[in-house]
Amino acid sequence: MARPKKVGSDLMSISAERVRLEAELADLAAREKEAIEAARDAGRPALLSALERVKIGEMTRQDAKAIAGAIAKLGGVQAAKLLAAKA
Repeated sequence: MARPKKVGSDLMSISAERVRLEAELADLAAREKEAIEAARDAGRPALLSALERVKIGEMTRQDAKAIAGAIAKLGGVQAAKLLAAKA
């Protein structure tokens, strides 16, 4: 394991190290946010691919939003179980 870099004990060195670490932390937070967003939308390609293969009767925009909202809230597995139970 690499040893941590020693920081000088003078105020200038400590301040510079704090600024560097804060910038690194901000970058890490931004990457985390992107990863969370990507994970939240990871199922979209599979759903769209499946929808292209089936015939869907007419529905309103409100119904489509409600279905999408249910999938987002419940998750794909739970939404699929509920729909399969109703079918």
